[in-house]
Amino acid sequence: MNLRNLLVPLGAIGLIVFGFFAYGWAGVAAVAGGLVMWALLHFTRLMKVMDKAAKRPIGYVGSAVMLNARLSPGVNLMHVVAMTQSLGEQLSAQDAQPEVYRWTDGTQSHVTCEFQQGKLVKWALVRPEPEDAAPPQGA
Repeated sequence: MNLRNLLVPLGAIGLIVFGFFAYGWAGVAAVAGGLVMWALLHFTRLMKVMDKAAKRPIGYVGSAVMLNARLSPGVNLMHVVAMTQSLGEQLSAQDAQPEVYRWTDGTQSHVTCEFQQGKLVKWALVRPEPEDAAPPQGA
């Protein structure tokens, strides 16, 4: 069980109780207004990220190398989608853990990311070998 699923509602109830004991019903109204504003900010951010992602092809990123450099362990999937401005191409089965997504750029380099419970645990950058490479010159 994710501890956050329990702590966030308990924290909100605790803030409402504190608001009531500190300022009465005006405190409850102020805390409730703050909580609604917090929820609306997160909802607005989610909608902006999804709106930008809807306008790009699935699994496309401008530069896989730059995405690889910007990733760090523990970031959530929504943060990666915000960085790439694209939904990842899902490689794992639906609702299976870990979730595996891939983003590919125009040079066919790609970053494959693995998410456990929505958090990035590992990723790998794959760059194709150049086809027009000159053979090594021998003696």
